[in-house]
Amino acid sequence: MASHDEQHLQQPLDVTVAKGKAGAFVDARALRSEDYVAETLHQTTGPLGVASRPKVVDFTARSKERKQASVRVIAARVAIAVVIAAATAGLTWLLLFSSVFRLESNAISVAGANEWVSEQTIHDIADKQSGKSLFLVSSSDVADQLKAIPGVSEAKVSKHFPKSLNVTVTAQKPTAMLKSGDTLTAVDSQGRVLNSVKNADTQGIPVIEVKNVETSLKSRSLKGALTILGSLPESMRQQITKVTVATQDSVTTTLNNGEHVIVWGDSSQLKLKMAEVDKILNDPNVIGNYKQVDVSAPSRPILK
Repeated sequence: MASHDEQHLQQPLDVTVAKGKAGAFVDARALRSEDYVAETLHQTTGPLGVASRPKVVDFTARSKERKQASVRVIAARVAIAVVIAAATAGLTWLLLFSSVFRLESNAISVAGANEWVSEQTIHDIADKQSGKSLFLVSSSDVADQLKAIPGVSEAKVSKHFPKSLNVTVTAQKPTAMLKSGDTLTAVDSQGRVLNSVKNADTQGIPVIEVKNVETSLKSRSLKGALTILGSLPESMRQQITKVTVATQDSVTTTLNNGEHVIVWGDSSQLKLKMAEVDKILNDPNVIGNYKQVDVSAPSRPILK
């Protein structure tokens, strides 16, 4: 069993110990007073027995460190922004301004032209896009311009990277030829002039004799006739040898040099009128020896 002195030596130095027997009266005057300075030095003694001071924060140094850190962050962000801007500028130049994607006129192909809608007319529109980057070429805008050409019913424009353009149009025959003297003017169903020719082959194209082309195209009667002719099937158009337009309500077509005469009246109810004409002409029991079919009132066709 450890002696009283040994127990005393084992007690920590920083603990105030009362001397005497346990439970005995303790005289506070006999207690050892605390030396707080010594206690603090004892608690701050380093591992080698050298006293160390508590760390003192240098706010000026901390402020400099924060400023340096902020400068580094700003510099990094600026560097990243510069890299992104340079990459964007380089990509923009490559895609929009370099020759890699530049459309040249000789790389524009055209298909679908005919004697009424020339290839040169189509090229004149498509060539406006030459010199541009293919990324800047609007296929829909080019197609809309091509559809505005008289005689073009459909237009398709397709890009082929890196730098070529294909243009395909559906060019129809003229709806009619307006004959004034010895000049024939081809027009479409909307009254737009395709071109004017002399001594042209009019096989399969209805011919309308007029005094003046420009004046006639402004009249409601001719516009109504063109609407009717443009709606007829090609099989019937091939048979038309004469078109008479006295008024807008009396459009008449002569088939096969007088074999039959169709009185259409005006351009209303065309689908019903065409159905009636087709039914009558293709039924021998109905058409019989009649020459004229009047469908100006399609619900009550008249045969003469």
